[in-house]
This record gives sequence, C-alpha cells and structure tokens, in this order.
Amino acid sequence: METESEPYVRLATLRQLHQVVAELNTARSLADTLQTVADGVVAGLGYELACVNLVRPDGDLVVAAFAGSAAAEALITGRVGSRPSWERRLSMGEAWGELRFIPHTEGWVLIEDDVPQWHTEGPDPRFDDEWHPQDRLYAPMYASGGGRELLGVISVDRPRNGRRPGPWGQEALQMYASQAAIAISNARLRANMQRALVRLEREQQALRASEESFRQAFEYAPSGMAIAEMGGDQHGRLLRTNDALCRLLGRPASAMRRYSFADLVHPEDVGTLLRTSAEGGRAELRLGRRDGTYLWVSLRNSVVADTADGPRFLLTHVEDIEERKRHELQLAHRASHDSLTGLPNSAELRARLSARLCERPVSARTTAAAYGSFDPYESYDTYDSAESADGEHAFRSDGFDSAPAGPFDHVHTVAPDTDVDDGAKGLAVLFCDLDGFKSINDRFGHQTGDAVLVEVARRLTTGVREGDTVARLGGDEFVVLADGLGAADAADLAVRLRNAIILPIRVGGRGVRVGASFGIGWASCGMSVEEVLQSADQRMYIEKRSRAKVHRRAG
Repeated sequence: METESEPYVRLATLRQLHQVVAELNTARSLADTLQTVADGVVAGLGYELACVNLVRPDGDLVVAAFAGSAAAEALITGRVGSRPSWERRLSMGEAWGELRFIPHTEGWVLIEDDVPQWHTEGPDPRFDDEWHPQDRLYAPMYASGGGRELLGVISVDRPRNGRRPGPWGQEALQMYASQAAIAISNARLRANMQRALVRLEREQQALRASEESFRQAFEYAPSGMAIAEMGGDQHGRLLRTNDALCRLLGRPASAMRRYSFADLVHPEDVGTLLRTSAEGGRAELRLGRRDGTYLWVSLRNSVVADTADGPRFLLTHVEDIEERKRHELQLAHRASHDSLTGLPNSAELRARLSARLCERPVSARTTAAAYGSFDPYESYDTYDSAESADGEHAFRSDGFDSAPAGPFDHVHTVAPDTDVDDGAKGLAVLFCDLDGFKSINDRFGHQTGDAVLVEVARRLTTGVREGDTVARLGGDEFVVLADGLGAADAADLAVRLRNAIILPIRVGGRGVRVGASFGIGWASCGMSVEEVLQSADQRMYIEKRSRAKVHRRAG
C-alpha cells in the first residue's frame, strides 16, 4: 500500500522529467544536446553528478559531456574508454530493466580499467539502500529500431537523497535515457544534414566556379572550339561555338548551330573525319568557309559529360594550320617538280609510272578476258569526255585511277600490239629529246636556253590532254605519259607535239628554233620503271638517227 506522499513524488518527478525531456529537443547542435542530456540528469532526476559517454566511429566511448562538478568535468571530459571495458561493465552487477547497477562490493575490480571515472571517498552505508561513493549506475542509450545499436551510456552518481533509486526512480532514469537516445540520434541526423548541405554548397560553388572557368576558357580561347551532340538523331550537330571558330570560318554563331562538321568538311576529307575517334581523336582536314573557300585545320576531340550520369558531348579543338599546310605542300611540290619548268621531275615521273605497274606480266588477251572489252577511250580526240561504266570519270587530273588500286583490284597495264592495229589501248611513254638545243645554249647563253626549255614545257603541256603527264627528265629530255592510246594515237600525238615544238621561239627579241625527236615506248606489267623508260629512250635514238640519215640524203 503506497503512502500519501508517493503520488506527489511521482507527479513531481514526472513534471521534472517532462521539462528536461522538452529541453533535449531545443539544443541546436550535437554538442549542445549531449550537454543538455547531462544537465537534465542533475536538474530533473535528482543526481549530483552525471556523465554522458558517446560511442565513437571506432566503437570506443568518449566522455562527451559532464554535469555537477567542474573539477570532475575538467579531469575526465574527452577521455576514452575501450569498448571491451564498457561491455564488461554493462554485463556486471544487477540488471534494473535496461539499467545496470554495480554495487561497491563488486565494483572495486573496475578501479584499474581504462574507463574514465570519478568518485569520492565516504563511510560505509548504514542501511541497505544507502548509496555508497563507489556504487555505479549506468543507463545505456540505444538507437531506435530492433538492432539495439549502442549510442552511448549515461553514468550517474550521488543521489541527492543519499539512497539507491527505487522502482520509480529507475523507471524515470530509463525513460530519460530512451528520450536522450532519440535526441542524440536527431542531433546527429541534423549535424549530418548540415554537413551535407555545407558540402553540397561547396560542391555547387566549385561547380559554378568550374563552369565559369570553362566558359571563359571556351569563349576567349585564341583557337576555335566547338561542342557537339553525341548519339541520337542529332549526332554531331554543333551546339556551341566560340568566337575564334566563327571568325575562322567566317560564319556567325547562330548559323554554325545549323551544321555539323560533316556538313562543313571538304568532300575529299569526309573519310578522314569519319575515321577520327571521339575520345582523343586527331585529324587534319579542310573546313568550308562562308565565302566558299576551304581552310586547313587540325581537329582534336575529347568527350565531356554534363553530369556524372548526364548526356555526353563532344568537345572539339580547332586549330588553323593553313600556313603550315601551304608550306608543306610547297615543300612537297618542290621535291617532286622541276624548279625551272614547274613540270614533274624525274622522281615524280618514276613514282607515277610505278603506280601503274606490277611485277606479274600479263598479255593483252588475258587482260581482255579478265576485264572485258570495255574501252574507256573512243579516240584520242574524245578522251576528255570518256566515262567509266558507272558514270564517273575513269581518271583523275593527274592521269591515274580515281581510287588507289588495292592488291585485289589492280587493273594490269598491257602494251598493245604495235604490228597489228586491233584497237587495243595502253599507256604510251613518249621520250622526247630536243635537237639543236646545245648550240642555242652555247651561242646565246644559259638564260636563253632556260627560256627555251620553259617554252617547250608549256607547248608540251598545252598539246596533251588534261589527264596526261608531262615531266622533265633532266637537261633537254622530256617524257609524256598518255594512257588509253593505241599505236596510231601515240604516233599521231608524237607528230603533233613535234610540230608544236619546232615553231620559232621568241627570246630576247630574237627567234630561235629547236627540233625534237620522239621515241614511243609502252608500259606493261612485268616491266620495271627503268625498263619502260629505257625502251622509250632507245626508240627515241633510233628515230633520231633515222631522221639524221634522211636529212643527209636530202642534203
């Protein structure tokens, strides 16, 4: 049967418990919450000393807050007790529900362990429920849920009434520990959220700074830059271009967004662009300007992502290499062309001729059977309009096949039968040697001789078709490569070129004349370049000697 004062004590304790629990939720930070927990034990539950031990990430417990004694707070706050020592304490003594009470008769074995502790000396208890200075009472705090994750331990000392707490006091302390665990969890959650918000804000600031840095680097880069779409129906479409690229191509940014690089590239460079990889790809090609001209540029690609999982874009760096390319082409032209006449030189002639020859000899009949009887040239005069079966011109402007012949699509070059005009066509090699040039050189000097060579080169070039090759072999020797001719066509060409050369040449107010001897050879697979040229050279000397005999008989 309870006394008259017990309901009053319970009511007062509930009021105090309600007040300190309410204060737990007003703390602004985790540190404030922990200190409020310790202060609430002293202010509302009737203990003179209270300590809050918080579990660290490594599992050990640190003294995070202390209330009731400034000296004790200064001595043990911040000190750490190992997890095994704490688990030993929470398994000793008497279990009061969730609480753990270790009387002084058992707790003496704990004096030397590593758990921070504070106690005062005092007399032995005079009655059974009197509190001894070395008694220990712990209130574990567990996270909500079924996992029973230990958050910390509240340790209390020296009840103000000098007695061990009864059932109601034990219940109040246990309830308070439960509410304190909730408050600590909430405080941790708020702290984590605040840290996450701070980290997010910093990341956003860094991202904004990075975006601004990229924007400035993109917009004000001295060379051209572009961002294009990757994938989808609009793959390759330009999304953004900087001022340098717009100036380079002479196009406004609004117009550039209607194009992709595939729309701007030179038709001959489309394959180069398509072979350029997106990540780390490099290419040198020509892009079209607004005025219709083309500009040599160097492209360098890289892939960028809008976000970690966002769409990917192609960032292309465009550098103007027009001057370098022009210089390279000039060097290549000088290396392959005669400096005086501008004609292909001996090395270029041999390279072009070698491109039409292979090592395997093939007869005209075998070739006709293998490739049909199609004749791309009706006659020498109609050569310029000749087309292949698919409607494309059979030869480029340099006189060779429109596509490089691979190992399996090489069309053999075969010499026609010069004895019988059966309509076969071949690659004629006309070897030309000027007659009387040495006397002009000796009489009028090298300057006049050079002018004669230049004029002869011009007349030879004018007298052949657009696709033929006229080369200067050296000195006063020239070679003409003319494909698709029969024996009669080649002889007719030699006559017309000779007639063009023998006309007077005006140099320095005087007219001079040179003659020309032509030898006609034929290129054929199975022959070397030197064999082809030597054959034409020998025929030229035969023709020169025969002309000399005719002149002597006529004289």
